[in-house]
Amino acid sequence: MNQRRRHRSRIVGSAVVSLVLMARAAVGQAVGQAEGTGGVCILATQAIGHLAPGRAFWHLSTYATRSEAELVRGAQGTAVASLGRVWLLTIADAGWRPSGGTHVAEIGPLPVTPDVAYTAEYMEAVFRPGMKSIVHRHSGPEAWYTLAGKTCLETPEGTMVGVVGGRPVIVPAGPPMELTATGTDVRRALVLILRDSEQPASRPAGDWNPKGLCKG
Repeated sequence: MNQRRRHRSRIVGSAVVSLVLMARAAVGQAVGQAEGTGGVCILATQAIGHLAPGRAFWHLSTYATRSEAELVRGAQGTAVASLGRVWLLTIADAGWRPSGGTHVAEIGPLPVTPDVAYTAEYMEAVFRPGMKSIVHRHSGPEAWYTLAGKTCLETPEGTMVGVVGGRPVIVPAGPPMELTATGTDVRRALVLILRDSEQPASRPAGDWNPKGLCKG
């Protein structure tokens, strides 16, 4: 029964992520796969388990080939091809480094709860300028690594902006949010949702209305 429930949770979580994070285009554009008209696609899902607060970091490394990344990925690493590169995406302590490849970024600490078993959902996000997500919330922390463009995130606490070379965006579980691709360039990013394994990654949040703080 528990296995059946977990399997159902994974299916529902993936479906809700696709629905929640598909962008509403400000000018009525259709939304499709990430490198088509724009939107998000799930690259990989991996069970991570329990994590210690203050010690959970998202590490991003690049490799020349997928097979090289697969050889060294370890128990909490996932190899994916996205946005023209091969990535090894890993949840590990601060200072962790993979064997080989090029370590690109260390994002964290991720705000985790010790009694929650987590599942990492890795996504590729491509938003044209002006595109928005629907208002939603996550069952675990979310983080972005921006490769191009600019994204503004509005929550009840205010705004956070993701840009190339800027401070990584990390959002805890729970608060409602709306994303907007701002600026003039297409936003391209890798996204992590470290969801509660017993819950969907995302769900619509109808209990809050953005103030429209993300503009231009």
